[in-house]
Amino acid sequence: MTGAGAEDFSQPILGGDAASDYERYLNTEGLLALQKDEGEWVHRDELLFQVTHQSSELWLKLCWSDAAEAVRLIEGGDMPGALRLLERASLCLRFVTAQLDMLERMSPWEYQEIRKVLGHGSGFDSPGWRELRHVFPRLGQAFHAARRTASVSLADVYVRGREHEDLYRLAEALIELDERAQHWRMRHYQVVARVIGDKVVGTQGTPVELLGRLIATTSFPELWEVRNELTALSKAESQ
Repeated sequence: MTGAGAEDFSQPILGGDAASDYERYLNTEGLLALQKDEGEWVHRDELLFQVTHQSSELWLKLCWSDAAEAVRLIEGGDMPGALRLLERASLCLRFVTAQLDMLERMSPWEYQEIRKVLGHGSGFDSPGWRELRHVFPRLGQAFHAARRTASVSLADVYVRGREHEDLYRLAEALIELDERAQHWRMRHYQVVARVIGDKVVGTQGTPVELLGRLIATTSFPELWEVRNELTALSKAESQ
């Protein structure tokens, strides 16, 4: 449209002072001010370090938010809606894990300069992972409540999976989310070992080797254990 009544798309219409609605909606001015500027760096890779971790926290925020909403949907009987959000949550963890590759692009020696200004900062204090750890038990409780309502054992969810498709898919979505978290722990340990070593103490006084022991941590151990039960059941039926 042209003329007096035409909308001028070159001008922002949202509230704020930024030059465009894109910048106003995303608050890019505030977002891009969250990193140290050049005059504050002890090494220029501080920008890489901060961007990697800050963007990870954003993906983790979406991850635990979607997972928490999935709990509500499961409790309300909306399995398809819960599955869609759990798939998104798993994808968030995949992105967070992939971003760790960036940290290996720092020189191990030059990173020592950055490490000196981290204080007691540690990945153990990540608010995103803390929130996700709080959601995991709630997801398990919601799943098992739905399973009990259907009057089926965990093994039956798999043995009679075609009869309980929603429960089967939900169980698999939970174990995928758990597996993605394990992948992150393993990758995180590898990155830390590669950058600062595997026989040193981290910024919070935690031995790096402890990270290696946490790799096997699972949030839904019963979903892993049922695999053993299914294998034993199949073997018994074959004999």
